[in-house]
Amino acid sequence: MVGSSHEALHRIFQKDPTLLTKALQKVLHVPFPEPREIAALNVDLTEIEPVERRVDTLLRAETDKGTYLLVVESQGKADERKRGSWPYYLSYLHEKYRCEPVLIVITQSSRTAQWASKPIRFGFPGWDSMTVRPLVLGPDNVPVISDERQAERDVPLAVLSAMTHGRGPQAPAILESLAAALRTIDPDSAAVFVQFVDSCLADPQAKQMWRDLMTAIQYFWRHPLAEQVRAEGRDQGLEEGLEQGLEQGLEQGRAEAKAEMVLQILEWRRIPVLDADRKRVAACRDLAQLEAWAQRAVHATSAAELFDAE
Repeated sequence: MVGSSHEALHRIFQKDPTLLTKALQKVLHVPFPEPREIAALNVDLTEIEPVERRVDTLLRAETDKGTYLLVVESQGKADERKRGSWPYYLSYLHEKYRCEPVLIVITQSSRTAQWASKPIRFGFPGWDSMTVRPLVLGPDNVPVISDERQAERDVPLAVLSAMTHGRGPQAPAILESLAAALRTIDPDSAAVFVQFVDSCLADPQAKQMWRDLMTAIQYFWRHPLAEQVRAEGRDQGLEEGLEQGLEQGLEQGRAEAKAEMVLQILEWRRIPVLDADRKRVAACRDLAQLEAWAQRAVHATSAAELFDAE
C-alpha cells in the first residue's frame, strides 16, 4: 500500500505511464514525441558501496524520434543536495543506457516548484560545462479538474489534479468530480487511484471528505486502504478492552491485506508471478517481512527479486 504522498506522486506514473507524456505535452507544452512503448526500469543507480543512489521512478519511452529515459522525482520541499544528485542521475543514466534522459519533478508545493525549476549550472561563469533544466509539475501548472465530465474524459489526469491541488480551496469540487469519474473505469484501476489520492491529502478535512465519498463506492471497501481505515477504528476499540482473540484476528487480516498488496503491485507493474511465489507471499503472516517484500516489489524486475535477501 502506498504510505505517503511522496510515493504516490511518482508511482502514479508507474500505474499509467501515458499520463507522464500527456503531462509533458499538455501541461508543460513540451513537444515530446508520442511513445510507441513505455517500460519501467530499475530505479537503483548504485555503483559502488557504500554510496547508494535511487531515483523515484524511471521509465523508458520508445518513440519514432528516439528512445528517452523519463526520470521522475517527487519533491516535498527544497533540498539543495538534489542540485548535485540530479545531474549525477542524468549523466549516469546516459552513460549506462545511451539514451537521452529527461528530468521531471513533481510537487504539491508552489514554492518547491519555483525552486526546482531553476536551472542547475556547473562550470565557469558564462561558460557552463553542464546545465540541467528540470521540467516541473505542480499546483501552478497542473490543471484544476472540477468538472465531472472533464474528469471522466481523462481519469488519470483528474487523479493527478486531486493529488497536486488537495491542499487548496478547490479540493472539494475536485474530489467530488473525481469520485464520480472513478465509477466509469474498471474497479481494480479505480482502487489504485483511490489509494494514491488518499496518500496525498495532507488536509485532514479533505482526507475525511475523500473517505466519505469513497464509502459510496463498493469496491473501495475490498481494497487494502479500506482495511487500514477499518483497522484504525478497531484499534480505538482495542484500547477500550477488546479481547486477545480479536486482536489475533485483526493481525491476520492485516497480514492477508498486505500480502494481497504485494501481489497487486507486481500485477500493476505487469511482472509475471509463479504459482509457488504467489503461494509463498499469500501464506506469510509476518508483517515486517511482507512490508519488505512490498518495498522490493516497487522496484523489482522479476518476482524472484522479492526473495533475494532471504
